[in-house]
Amino acid sequence: MFRLDKVTGEVGACQYGLKDGSPFGVTLCYPPARRQAARPANMSWIASRHPGEAGVFRVDVHTGFMSICFVLNETSVVCTAPAK
Repeated sequence: MFRLDKVTGEVGACQYGLKDGSPFGVTLCYPPARRQAARPANMSWIASRHPGEAGVFRVDVHTGFMSICFVLNETSVVCTAPAK
């Protein structure tokens, strides 16, 4: 599950994971990716509809710039540089 701060563009992610040898799972949350621009924005996001992908597209509604955000190596959320 991804979280987006619509003003700052910060993107976070959490997922449910199974613990070895336990009937109970654990929620894993990763350090968020920060917005790269200094000014506040009106951010939105679009989920990827590709069955083999687990990322989201972060979109600046005012400028049309977008980034692809995803969990990298199960350690943190990263986003590509914004582009049109």
